[in-house]
Amino acid sequence: MERIESEDQYRNLINGDDLTVIKFDTNWCPDCKTLDRFMVDIIEKNNDKQFFAMDAEKFQDLAEQNEVRGIPSLLVYRNGEKIAHLHSKFAKTPTQVAEYLATVE
Repeated sequence: MERIESEDQYRNLINGDDLTVIKFDTNWCPDCKTLDRFMVDIIEKNNDKQFFAMDAEKFQDLAEQNEVRGIPSLLVYRNGEKIAHLHSKFAKTPTQVAEYLATVE
């Protein structure tokens, strides 16, 4: 999953017509590493969405603006608007993530 490295990159990605999923994480988070182990399969089954990751600490202002209260959190955007948010406590299993993404169209 490609990592977002700038606020400009983030803004360009979320403003598209396509569904863009951004995983807010950190490099020290054990739950983030667990999520990474099954995200490849999730991404393959959701080829109608673009997936990216960004460091919630490096981009703390954006995390706060998006109400990211725990990590990992999966946020979905379209046309510059956040349309869905899977909070960290519900992003622990492949089933939870798959069911969440299935509701986003």
